[in-house]
This record gives sequence, C-alpha cells and structure tokens, in this order.
Amino acid sequence: MADLQTTTTQSNSKRRAKKQSTRVDMTPMVDLAFLLLTFFVLTATFSKQKSMELSFPAPGEPSHLRNGITFLLSKDNRLFYYEGEFRTSESESRSKTQLLELSFSQNAQNSLHTFLLSKNKTMQDQIRYLADQHSKGLLNDSVFKQKVVDAKSNSDAFTYLIKPDANATYGNVIDVIDELNINVVGKYVVADLATTESELVEGMIALK
Repeated sequence: MADLQTTTTQSNSKRRAKKQSTRVDMTPMVDLAFLLLTFFVLTATFSKQKSMELSFPAPGEPSHLRNGITFLLSKDNRLFYYEGEFRTSESESRSKTQLLELSFSQNAQNSLHTFLLSKNKTMQDQIRYLADQHSKGLLNDSVFKQKVVDAKSNSDAFTYLIKPDANATYGNVIDVIDELNINVVGKYVVADLATTESELVEGMIALK
C-alpha cells in the first residue's frame, strides 16, 4: 500500500510541459528584402524619355534660301526636293523650279541617304580629318568639339528646309531628320509649306 501511495503522489506531482513560443523573428527577412531592393535599384536601367530637338524659323524669316535644299513631304511616302530659291517663273539666267523625287529606301538609286552623302561629302571629310587628329592626340576635346561645330555651321554648307504638307506622316519627317543627323548635317529647319510649293507637289502626285 505504501508503494502505491508513493506512486500516486509522484504521478500527481508531475508538472505540465510549457508550450514553446511560435513567434518568428522577421528581422533577417526584412534586412534581406532591403538588400535586394537596394541591389535592383542600383543595377536597374531606367528608360529615359526620348525626345528630338527641332528648329523652327522665327516669324518673318524667309522660308527659302539660296544655299538651301528644300524637302517637300506628302502622302504615300512621297519626298520631293529642289535646290536654292523657289522660282515661279523663268528668267534669262534661271529656269522655273522643278521638283525632283527621292526615296526613303536606301537600296534605291535616288535614295535620300545617297543624296545626302554626296551633298555633304566635303563637310564629312573635314569632320573625319578632325576626328583622326583628335584620336592621335593632336587636338584636345574642347578644340575638337569647337572645330566640328564650326564645320557644321560653315556658310558654304547647305541649309536644309523640311516642309511637310497636311497629308505627310510624322514618321516620314522623323526619317528625314534621322538621315540628316546620320550625315552630321548641322543646319536644318522645319518650316511651313508655301501655297506655290503645295501646288507643285500636287501636280507631281497627279502624274502618278
């Protein structure tokens, strides 16, 4: 009997096991999240807003130039041009302005790209020479940049006028400007199409 009582006493004296806490420490996970966030912010490349700088003539300035080439853009990717001043009638020394057509396709014989290469060959050769002198260390950066600017703004260099009509597409205007930039043309202006120029363009379109 004594043994039995002892056993019962021992059984009642047993303590219940304490429940373990289920709390999770989130501090390491938060630290890791901030480290990953910092990594992606520093290594990510954010897309910059693309824009194109355009030049427009001031009010009252003539929209034609003696040493200029005028591009006339119209519907169906049609691109015409003429050189010098626009002449509505013939004179003893000069004939009436006639439009010639260019193509946006680089594979065409009358491509805009080939045309600009031939017109700006002298300036491009000069800029290549300056680049060669700069690469050899004969010109420092500031002098090189200034000489390139001077070459582009030379009075003998052509000034290009871009004149789209109401039917021309925005994409064609950008294509012309892109070609001018590729050929390092420094002087080009977007201008309004004159009534006489518009009539000549309509006549050219009517022929085809």
